[in-house]
Amino acid sequence: MAEEEKPKKMSMMVIIILIVVGLILAGGISYLIATRVVSDQTVEKKSSQHEPGQFIKLGDAKDGLILNIGGVNSGRYLKIGVIVELKPSKNTAAKEGKTLSPEEIKILDTAVYVLRSQKIEDFDPTKQEQLKEMLKNEINTTLGEDRVYDIYITNFVLQ
Repeated sequence: MAEEEKPKKMSMMVIIILIVVGLILAGGISYLIATRVVSDQTVEKKSSQHEPGQFIKLGDAKDGLILNIGGVNSGRYLKIGVIVELKPSKNTAAKEGKTLSPEEIKILDTAVYVLRSQKIEDFDPTKQEQLKEMLKNEINTTLGEDRVYDIYITNFVLQ
């Protein structure tokens, strides 16, 4: 009988050792996966964050831009609120009064040019991201560097 208990104890010991080794492996793999996921998320956050930008609202403070689009005789009008987020520059002076800075005038001119050069079909809601990207690229070209963080469209009425 003592000989029968020895294999039982031995097989029980092997099972316990296998369970412990399995738990250690599972814990190690879980730790490895968790640290990789967390490190990937922190890398994404660091790359998407930037210093606070300077916001410039184009056009009238209340109405935004009101443009005749689609050619001279089209009779189509666009009322759009556009806010441009710029990388702050060290040589930008504080805004005084109602006059626009030269930088704001260049941005406004470029935005009006881009919006007026679009066809009616280009103002489809599914193409809004393309329109924002086009505005961003053209404004960056006008300013001569990558100054635009993002373009925000706050209202949009096509008549």
